[in-house]
Amino acid sequence: MSIDQPCILVVEDEPAQREMLAYNLEAEGYLVIHADNGEDAMMLVGEEMPDVIVLDWMMPQLSGIEVCRRLKSKSTTRGIPVIMLSARSEDVDRVRGLETGADDYVVKPYSVIELMARVRSQLRRVRPSVGQQLTYDDITLDAESHKVTRDGNELKLGPTEFRLLVTFMEKPSRVWGRDQLLDRVWGRDNYVDTRTVDVHIGRLRKALMQFGGSDVVRTVRGAGYGLI
Repeated sequence: MSIDQPCILVVEDEPAQREMLAYNLEAEGYLVIHADNGEDAMMLVGEEMPDVIVLDWMMPQLSGIEVCRRLKSKSTTRGIPVIMLSARSEDVDRVRGLETGADDYVVKPYSVIELMARVRSQLRRVRPSVGQQLTYDDITLDAESHKVTRDGNELKLGPTEFRLLVTFMEKPSRVWGRDQLLDRVWGRDNYVDTRTVDVHIGRLRKALMQFGGSDVVRTVRGAGYGLI
């Protein structure tokens, strides 16, 4: 997965609906993963940490409402936007979905164009680097020009260190495990040893401190890396 390619999880038990959603999301340039039941959805969220979840309400065994409730009850996943899809159009159902933690509620049948716009809206909340500038402490990152400055000094970062910094600055309060960084920065199809992460973290630290700045990358023993 490219660092610039947002990941969308589609959870829908009807094959035709699932395929239609995947087709349109992929046409928008997103990486799409999907599940046809709530249990598999929970497993995929833990493994892939998608940027946005498009979640059907009515599913066998574990309903979309229950999946949403579980995700929003965990500190590690509550920040992932959930767009609930449902044939239930009554206000009481919409309120129930939103009160469970859904970030948006779309009634079936829906306009694909409108749904894509809603996905983009939620994505802007969690992936602000798409065409924009990020700041953290005295560090500024311009995602479009691939330029990073610290306290006014332009830093020299390699492409991998740049992608690592984007990942950290998009979600500065989050700690990323090595496997998660491998998936997000190198891509799930690239077979890279987890020790490679440590090497590039070291290079990123050195680059960020090249003009005497403090070390803002923290190591959380047994968990991974993040920003201080």
